[in-house]
Amino acid sequence: MTQLVRFKNLNGDIAVGQLDDKGSIFIVHDPFWDKIELTGESVAMSSVKLLPPCQPSNIICVGLNYRSHLGGRPIPDPPLFFYKPLSSIAGDGDLIVLPKDAGRVDPEGEIVVVIGKPLSHPTLDEAEEAIFGFTAGNDVSAREWQNGDGQWWRAKGSDTFGVFGPSIVTGLRVDELEVKTFVNGEEVQHGASSELIVSIPEIIQRVADVVSLSPGDIIFTGTPGSTNPLNIGDVVEVEVTGLTKRLSNLVA
Repeated sequence: MTQLVRFKNLNGDIAVGQLDDKGSIFIVHDPFWDKIELTGESVAMSSVKLLPPCQPSNIICVGLNYRSHLGGRPIPDPPLFFYKPLSSIAGDGDLIVLPKDAGRVDPEGEIVVVIGKPLSHPTLDEAEEAIFGFTAGNDVSAREWQNGDGQWWRAKGSDTFGVFGPSIVTGLRVDELEVKTFVNGEEVQHGASSELIVSIPEIIQRVADVVSLSPGDIIFTGTPGSTNPLNIGDVVEVEVTGLTKRLSNLVA
């Protein structure tokens, strides 16, 4: 199991590194999708600014993919997919900014898949083989806009609503992952990949059958249960199996 982070150092340079359990980052050559190769340099995590751990060209999400999140609604058939714009990206430590007049805004903690190889029209096995690793995500959602608009472009795509990070963890089984969400230290969501209606390999296969995927693309796999609305000053954290650091953001 390996964890990779992307970061900016004090000089403003951006690099990628392998994180150890003592808080050191061992810099690796970028791109790293085919082979993780150390440069011999290292920095302390405490001395850098962590960034979203990859730069996707596509951010695709699955809605209503846990029975605990359906709230009496039928299982979508076909599955409900939607995009988040790249401008929505935020990383660990960034602010989640509540838009003016958005009304109720909820966090949605999710397991996020990171694609590691080009993928188009795959078999189910090829879809699973294309997984590079996993990270934590927060599909921040403005409920009034989501329910009232014909499209979810602003409800799910507002600036800072596509939060993911802080690291990518490799070497985990797709059916042995858990996700937990915390608001101000209180657990408000808990789910597992074994509970997904559409499994992670099938999600990837369905997406890549119509949208060609590239290394670094990410897929939010769905959120369990339900949460309370966010308020300014709240701290939202998302924990995913294998990540030594929670994804943490302050609401502003």
